[in-house]
Amino acid sequence: MAGNNRPVKVKIDNVVKKFNGRNGEMVALNGVSLDIYENEFVCVVGPSGCGKSTLLNNIGGLDTPTSGHIYVDGKEVDGPSPERGIVFQQYALFPWLTVEKNVQFGLKLQGKSPAECEEITRKYLKMVELEQFAKAYPKELSGGMKQRVAIARAYAVNPKVLLMDEPFGALDAQTRTQLQTELLETWEKEQKTCFFITHDVEEAIILAQRVVIMCARPGRVKDVVDIDIPYPRNQETKMTPRFLELKNHIWSQVYQEYLAVRK
Repeated sequence: MAGNNRPVKVKIDNVVKKFNGRNGEMVALNGVSLDIYENEFVCVVGPSGCGKSTLLNNIGGLDTPTSGHIYVDGKEVDGPSPERGIVFQQYALFPWLTVEKNVQFGLKLQGKSPAECEEITRKYLKMVELEQFAKAYPKELSGGMKQRVAIARAYAVNPKVLLMDEPFGALDAQTRTQLQTELLETWEKEQKTCFFITHDVEEAIILAQRVVIMCARPGRVKDVVDIDIPYPRNQETKMTPRFLELKNHIWSQVYQEYLAVRK
């Protein structure tokens, strides 16, 4: 579905990742291949320890595959780059900088002028509804507000790919629901390629065009499910028969992998 007529933005080609642990070698990823298309929203689900975050870190250039290759726009990933914005579960804001200075941090590294920094920052703080908190410090913000700042900062540098590692995982259900809605609205406006990790099957279905299900360790792609629910989606979407059908299908596969880990 998602790949029709669209170029491949991220190509993951037979990626293997091994770590040396106390009990010897541990294989985190075992031959992962996946194409992610231009402006596509992909969510990844799977049991804990299946290599979801390891895969994201390798796409982000924070880590390197033991073997295999990852390409963005045909160029092999060989380290971090502002072309790949990352939002983690922990808010990762600089506590000594105000909200606006946090958002401007990457822009200054890009050599933007003060006027450009201000204009771009204003745009993205407005997008996440935090203009009135521009002069506040992170300690004055709630968890949901901090995560909005992190998302604004990631978008501000205009990355080609947005990588999100359970960005709403630490938030209460109400805030999480609100941020899902805001993220979808932002994505529909900005049309970024998004790679989003979550433990929450409902969250994956409400956000994604495709959901990638990972096998229990060692991590492999078990299945890729097209989410054929039209946008715009909202919380009422979760009550529709098709949503519930997809949820049961994906959850049953994730649960099989969870049981495999427990054996």
